[in-house]
Amino acid sequence: MLGLFALMPVLISIGVVIADRQSGGGLIGAIAGNGLVLPIATMTLALALLLPLAVAMAAADAIAGEATHGTLRGLLLAPVGRLRLVGMKAFGVLVVAVLATGVIAVVGVLAGLVVVGGADGQLVTLSGTTVGLGDALGRVALVVVWTVGQLAAVGAIALAVSALTEHPLVVLAAVLSGLIVFGVLGAIPALDWLQPYLLTSGWGAGADALRDPLPLDGMVQSSLRALCYIAVGGGLTMVRMLRRDA
Repeated sequence: MLGLFALMPVLISIGVVIADRQSGGGLIGAIAGNGLVLPIATMTLALALLLPLAVAMAAADAIAGEATHGTLRGLLLAPVGRLRLVGMKAFGVLVVAVLATGVIAVVGVLAGLVVVGGADGQLVTLSGTTVGLGDALGRVALVVVWTVGQLAAVGAIALAVSALTEHPLVVLAAVLSGLIVFGVLGAIPALDWLQPYLLTSGWGAGADALRDPLPLDGMVQSSLRALCYIAVGGGLTMVRMLRRDA
């Protein structure tokens, strides 16, 4: 899985170089001749489906997978606190989120500098200004932290679903279908009042890191929304695991 994530920025960079889309628009068009856009653009694209899929898979295997294979009973009977068990399962899901996002960022930076190149190691923002390598890497790191926060929210909800079922595929179906429904609801103008409650409504804020000056409102709002989902998902998981019969 991590190998596939590492392949994403490489394929995108090769595609951009071959297509030579110097006049293209949007994030993909901005990569041409501006390699440090690549990691941010790749993380933004992967956050739409692939990164949540990886986190949902980890959460599904963490509890529902254990129940399917019969190993959860041993963990519940072991002299280990239930809260500690939930904490370690959540930590494992978070590690997957960090590794997946980190791989995309690191390979994206390398592929951007080596394959795409351009701007002499600097980042040309969507606002038309140029920032140095250190500032550009800081923006990439900011998007990494923000993306991990969004994935932590997905993982918390996925763990809650995983604690309620013994079938990992149910977790994947519930989480992915929920994200798709959120995306559809967010695209309907008549349902604008739902935007503050939809986890996916702020997932385009990562591209704000490519603007100068750097706007943080979108990232802050989506991060606060993610914290709410983490609290709800984590609370449901702990309640279910504390009441679960071995």
